[in-house]
Amino acid sequence: MLETKDFEYVRSTVREVPDFPKPGILFLDVTTIVKDPKAFNLCIDFLYEKFKDEKIDYIAGIESRGFIFGAPLACKLNAGFITIRKPNKLPADTIKETYSLEYGTDTIEMHADAVKAGDRVVVIDDLLATGGTAVAACNLIKKAGAEVAAAAFVIELDPLKGKEKIEATGVEVISMLNYDLD
Repeated sequence: MLETKDFEYVRSTVREVPDFPKPGILFLDVTTIVKDPKAFNLCIDFLYEKFKDEKIDYIAGIESRGFIFGAPLACKLNAGFITIRKPNKLPADTIKETYSLEYGTDTIEMHADAVKAGDRVVVIDDLLATGGTAVAACNLIKKAGAEVAAAAFVIELDPLKGKEKIEATGVEVISMLNYDLD
């Protein structure tokens, strides 16, 4: 079980990059978490503790930083790992989900045979902002007939209300670090 000092340690390793990718945006960079073995292990331990007593068949990582946290979690949980990718990156038959962005749309894909009815899947990414990509990933899992056990993130940007958008679809949201950005 992680202690307050563990969460504070991980938070201290997050690099804040002002005005990236455009002026007025504060980018929270997780590459500084994963280059610090202690912080990276604490993140995986946090996620493991949340799911160790549940039946989880797969961890579905959202491209690309969801792969970083999802793969070691899948190993630790003795679960399979699924990649959710941008279009035209997967070699076999895929299913797609298109979702709205502030100005336009985007699409993600997953192999059509990645999951089946009865499978329990955790969707994972590094950061939860508006929730559009995560909702689309959850929809992909459901479209394939599996159950989304939860959507999990290392960082959640509370003011952007992504959690509410995901929870409105009936999926629980788990985040390690919350930021209010004020």
